[in-house]
Amino acid sequence: MFAPQAGYDRALTIFSPDGRLYQVEYAIETVRRGTLAIGIKCKEGVVLCAEERVRKLQTEGLSQKLFQVDEHIGIAAAGYVPDARIMVDQARVQAQNNRLVYDEPIEVEGIARKLGDMAQQYTQYAGVRPFGVSLIIAGVDNEVPAIFVTDPSGTYLGYDAIAIGGGSDQVNEYLEQKYDIGMSLEQAIALAVESVKKAGEEKAEPKHIKVATIDIKTKKMKQVPDDVVEGYLKASSGEAKPT
Repeated sequence: MFAPQAGYDRALTIFSPDGRLYQVEYAIETVRRGTLAIGIKCKEGVVLCAEERVRKLQTEGLSQKLFQVDEHIGIAAAGYVPDARIMVDQARVQAQNNRLVYDEPIEVEGIARKLGDMAQQYTQYAGVRPFGVSLIIAGVDNEVPAIFVTDPSGTYLGYDAIAIGGGSDQVNEYLEQKYDIGMSLEQAIALAVESVKKAGEEKAEPKHIKVATIDIKTKKMKQVPDDVVEGYLKASSGEAKPT
């Protein structure tokens, strides 16, 4: 007899006898091997946080895993980053089309649904492969913060707080213990930074952690400076309070 997955892991469009699409599962495993990304929703807005490993001579100011889609929507990625760039470009096109056609900003769920549909299409056609990336899509709709997550299968789900990528199981357990919907934006940033610190095998450094926020008042995505992130890191170690 053939091994259970013999041949089925080579074709994207064929289900195995036990009802699995191995190429999609391999893409999901790519996400699990990526660096950590976190999204947290609070009463004042949303926080996106991503762990980025920067080489010694690499320019530190450019974020590889945090993307701005529209003024009020941002994305954090885990997995194969080049795939993330392609999906983010599509999200930006959808956001601008919505403004041109309807003269209003697109809803966060609208972006999540479009990207989920796009990911799903790449699970049912021969000659292509699934996107090896999961995305945390966060933003503010009419002063209501929202967070959605897509994965390589095309599924999208809403969350109050979520982590994806390497170490996400541990971080999600920590978020379940510490998360409070009534927390402030500063408290949400502190929780995100502390979560990255707890999940990392190496000592966390400000240049390895990128944070962005979208608050319900301005509805605009803002990058948190490295020196401020350093303050939150020190505060989580009991060294000082963030300024």
